[in-house]
Amino acid sequence: MSGEHLTPQESLENFLKAREFLASKPGYDEAKREFKWPKLGKWNWGVQYFDGYLAEKATHPAVIWVDDELLENNDRKILTYYELKSDSNKLATALLESGYKPGDSILVMTGNIPELFTIFLGLLKAGVKIVPATILLSHEDVEDRVRRANVRMVMADSAGYEKINFLREDLGKLGVRDFIYIGVEERPGWKLFSDLLAAGKPSFNQVLTNAEDDALIYFTSGTTAKPKMVFHTHASYPAGHLSTMYWVGAQWGDKHYNISSPGWAKWAWSTFFTAFNSGATSMVYSFSRFTASKALKFISEYGVNTLCAPPTVWRMFILEDLKKYSFDQLKEAVSAGEPLNPKVINKVREDIGITVREGYGQTETTLQIGYFPGIEVKPGSMGKPAPGYDIVIADVDGKPVQPGYDGQITIRIEPEKPMGLMKGYDSPGKNSEVFRLGLYWTGDVAYLGKDGYLYFVGRADDVFKSSDYRISPFEVESDLLKQPAIAEVAVVPSPHPIKWTVPKAFIKLKPGYKASPELARELFQWAKQNMAPYKRPRIIEFVDELPKTISGKIRRVELRALERHRREEGKRGDSEYFEEDFK
Repeated sequence: MSGEHLTPQESLENFLKAREFLASKPGYDEAKREFKWPKLGKWNWGVQYFDGYLAEKATHPAVIWVDDELLENNDRKILTYYELKSDSNKLATALLESGYKPGDSILVMTGNIPELFTIFLGLLKAGVKIVPATILLSHEDVEDRVRRANVRMVMADSAGYEKINFLREDLGKLGVRDFIYIGVEERPGWKLFSDLLAAGKPSFNQVLTNAEDDALIYFTSGTTAKPKMVFHTHASYPAGHLSTMYWVGAQWGDKHYNISSPGWAKWAWSTFFTAFNSGATSMVYSFSRFTASKALKFISEYGVNTLCAPPTVWRMFILEDLKKYSFDQLKEAVSAGEPLNPKVINKVREDIGITVREGYGQTETTLQIGYFPGIEVKPGSMGKPAPGYDIVIADVDGKPVQPGYDGQITIRIEPEKPMGLMKGYDSPGKNSEVFRLGLYWTGDVAYLGKDGYLYFVGRADDVFKSSDYRISPFEVESDLLKQPAIAEVAVVPSPHPIKWTVPKAFIKLKPGYKASPELARELFQWAKQNMAPYKRPRIIEFVDELPKTISGKIRRVELRALERHRREEGKRGDSEYFEEDFK
């Protein structure tokens, strides 16, 4: 994969060759056997690929953007590839001429606005490091990111302005030189994004970066600890997402819709790099509050061809009457973020005739395991390793475990790291923990079935033992979601004097169901009839909402702590029921 001495043209040719191979949608076995990551040297995806290839060839829109108001009026905003090329060149040249240098860091906090595409592309071209930030961050989160990433500029729209402006003086002391407002209103102490663009030039073809230079800094969502700072290069995400492109299955000219908020890696994964690596139109529906019915209307009325959504959204979709909407143009549907329960996959297939294909990856990686086009989907399985990734289900010594036995999901990094794997964290200690024994350790547990498919068990920290049984929260949750009253559920261990722990289920009910002793009795009875004895929840607690990270992942760590304290103090929740209550 090393190509330090390659010219920009040689790097582009290598990238296009790898891209064209996967874009042709070869069968999985052929793709796994033949795909090789491209060798890249002097490399800038924005300059060489987007401008030099996409913008020269594409005649369809680059972006179609719709918000709630435009959706109701059947209207849209369209960005062409030429417009994105020109505007991002203006941004890149304006930054470089105003004293910013490749390697500087710029924090971006916006909603799902059209300008975000210009910003991402322009910052990549200029060689500055992009620090995406969700508008849901706390003040402390913002300060932490600015300090640790050595941020020199902040860009924000109306959605992020108040949070940043509250901290403007403090952030200035941390080294932030400029505050850029994306909007039309004058803001004291802020410069307008439109003025920055006006100062730039529409042409720019310098390749200022090498493949291994830092391009993006992400912060993990922190399900168990303080967010980790993740470094990605000009190769690892822009080219590494070729594996994600192959998984999604979008083709040249398709309309690809990814449901994700800016600030999180999934936006870069699918809305930006996957859409453009495949030469598709990136479809964006911007909303102040997500509504399943409106998103389905957008998919239907705008003729989306490929759809990527997290499990939370898929669970919301199946609560709607899917048969009311037209999915005639939908060809591919995928899900990533956390495991998708088989019930959801089956329901979507029954209602719209599309099989949702799961994918697995992390902020630290691109798509590394999944169901690729043409692979038989086996609900409950994660799928198979992505082309370019050598996945090892390993024991604590880094040795492959036998099929059917649990081990940690690891990626072989010797003799070469896969291109889609991060450069590393900002912590040497954490790097030593995850890069060892010739492997990258994901922190997730799975097993390899005799059928060659991988099966997810859970986070290494989430799996627990009850008596002598090892219990995966995901497996128990998948069983419980078959019960008609349950909308969402999280399972954690509850301390027990004899069995060490027993499974407890925190349950959010579907509309029309009300928490009550009678319903608790019914659920315990259902579990007794439909679940293996060792997996049955022995405690149920009804909740209005489950605690989640701001990226939407369930925080089982918070529920485990709550449950431990409850049992230590001998207290009960208001809607908490024990199986023995009904004997």
